[in-house]
Amino acid sequence: MGAIGPWQIVIILVLALLLFGGGGKISSIMGDFAKGIKSFRKGLQEEEKAIDDRGDKATDVTPVSDEEKSRAE
Repeated sequence: MGAIGPWQIVIILVLALLLFGGGGKISSIMGDFAKGIKSFRKGLQEEEKAIDDRGDKATDVTPVSDEEKSRAE
């Protein structure tokens, strides 16, 4: 049961042909993947720029007791 038979070799060859054959399918898949990542990063940068352009500032909404208010004044 530990030996590789002819059917296993055929299956390995078919998988290798699917992955590496036919005009560089892996490279085209990885190229598409890289384009997707670049597009995602560009979208994040545009979103951050839009937020900065609007001038939204984080405001402190922590509740303050009356005692703390009197100390601050």
